[in-house]
Amino acid sequence: MSNEHPIIDDPELGVLARATTELSDGTVLTHDWYAGTATVDGAELELMLEGTTVDEARALIPRVRETLSALASLRRLATDAVVTAFSPGSPEPAELDAAASDLTLETIEASEDGTIVLHLTDTCGAHFPEGYWPAVHLGRDGQITQVTVES
Repeated sequence: MSNEHPIIDDPELGVLARATTELSDGTVLTHDWYAGTATVDGAELELMLEGTTVDEARALIPRVRETLSALASLRRLATDAVVTAFSPGSPEPAELDAAASDLTLETIEASEDGTIVLHLTDTCGAHFPEGYWPAVHLGRDGQITQVTVES
C-alpha cells in the first residue's frame, strides 16, 4: 500500500486497490478506477469502481452492494436483455434459456454517475465473436437503460 494510492478494505467487498497495468517495458499505468473481486455463488466477479481517490471509489460501494444483493434476478434480466437486443424478432424461450446458461457475469463496473455495467462473457463462443462481450447498463433506479457490445 502506498500513501499515493491507499487501498479500501471493505468488510463485504474485500480489498479494492487502484487498478494498474504493467507494460512490457516496465512502465506502470495507473487507471481511473479501483478494482477487486467478490465471490458470489462460488464464482469470482471482478469489481471496478470509478474513482481516482479512495473517497470517490468508496462512495460507489453502496451501489455495488445493492447490485450484488440483486444478482439472482439481475443475471437473468441481463441475459434476456442481450438476446432481445440482438434478435431480429421476439426471441424464443429456448434462446433465452440458452443465453442464460451461456452468458456469464464476469465484471461489475460502477460509475460515479450511478450507472452499473454488467459485463458478460460468452462461455461457448456461439453468441459473440472472440474478443467481444455484451454489457448491460443499469441506471440509478436499477432498470436496464442500454445493451452494448464491447471489445
